[in-house]
Amino acid sequence: MTDVFLLLSGLLTGAVRVLVGLTLVHRLLSIKRPDRKSIAAGLAGALVLTVLLSLLHAPDFYRMALEAVLIAACAHRLQGAKLRMGLFVGIFYEIGISFWSFLLPAWMGVLFRSQDFLSARTLAGQSALWLLHGLLAVLAVWLSRGWEINRKSAFRAVSALTLAGFLGVITLSEQTVLVIPDDTLYMWIILAVVLMMSVLVFNINRQYEVEKELAKLKSEQAELLERDYTAVNRAYQVNAKLFHDFHNHIGVLRQFLTHEKYGEAVRYLDELQAPVQNLTAAVWTGDETADYLINSKAAAAEADGVRFQVQVEFPRRTNIRSVDLCAILGNLLDNAIEAARQVPDPSGRTVALTIRRIHQMLVIKVENSFSSVPVQENGELKTTKTEGGLHGWGLKSAQTAAEKYDGMVRAGVSGEVFRAVATLSFQGMEDIHE
Repeated sequence: MTDVFLLLSGLLTGAVRVLVGLTLVHRLLSIKRPDRKSIAAGLAGALVLTVLLSLLHAPDFYRMALEAVLIAACAHRLQGAKLRMGLFVGIFYEIGISFWSFLLPAWMGVLFRSQDFLSARTLAGQSALWLLHGLLAVLAVWLSRGWEINRKSAFRAVSALTLAGFLGVITLSEQTVLVIPDDTLYMWIILAVVLMMSVLVFNINRQYEVEKELAKLKSEQAELLERDYTAVNRAYQVNAKLFHDFHNHIGVLRQFLTHEKYGEAVRYLDELQAPVQNLTAAVWTGDETADYLINSKAAAAEADGVRFQVQVEFPRRTNIRSVDLCAILGNLLDNAIEAARQVPDPSGRTVALTIRRIHQMLVIKVENSFSSVPVQENGELKTTKTEGGLHGWGLKSAQTAAEKYDGMVRAGVSGEVFRAVATLSFQGMEDIHE
């Protein structure tokens, strides 16, 4: 094999490893997909490393370390990955590649009874090397398709792969076809154990991150609900005060009418109506808290010049808790009103709420106009707000509430309308008569 061919092979295999590494970091850490900048940076870095290490005749250890750093740096700077996690994935990815770069040629050598497969400078060794990198390229294409990967299934698949590698290198120590130094076998056995431990540690870390995000989500949801319940309580206190003073108001009105002071009576009634005029337009769902929430959002929309339309068909008694119903309605309506409010043309600011019952399924649909198309990343809608606070948690909070009823929340753009639809399965409850 000529040195030029080996250099060219090294350049191509290095490029494949780096590109697969960037794609793997993207899927494992749920960060931005590799774009032209990150791909160009990765390819340029792989080119420089391959040429430099080839000129210096450096051991593979340096290639592994530098490629891991290159992958982590590109993922951090250009894809938004945390540097620590990027390094973790990059290092163990390179260890795994090196492990299989030894194990696959070794077993091909046993199968074909040839020592040549263990040397990358032979045609047999190059064929084994390119077989591995061809499989890597197929993996990269599969990952880049954006198909959903269940975390538990992915963990089981990777665990099975590392376990198979461990058993493969243990079994390799018993074969008599190839001459492999014992020190080499012991080193790869230790690295196989390290790989299995790294998979376990990574899964525990991701589980911790998921639980931490869920805890934060519940905290944000509780804050949103507390805000809406506070508004509900204020409205009920106003209403209770009016009823408490009802007999006094009746007496005043009777005096006005007795003395034929009709104008004063009308003005007095207008004054009484003012504190509860928002409640008089109630859209009844049968849930007092949800009723007030809808009307308070309608009042907020109208104050911002947003045309608010409501069509409600709500089952009378269900097992859907008020706290969950308000989590869905409150978040979806807040997002819709905020987006519609940013439309430059006041006549184009619209929000429409539709609630329908279909057999034992409750469908909540919120549609709104918008000024700019929402950003999607990894199949999820991202907030366009730059300030902190509750932004970005609305759909997640609504999704968490919907999942309690075997439901889901789906959102997307249809023409010039943004649509969020929540579906919930419910059970009817019998009336309780005292």
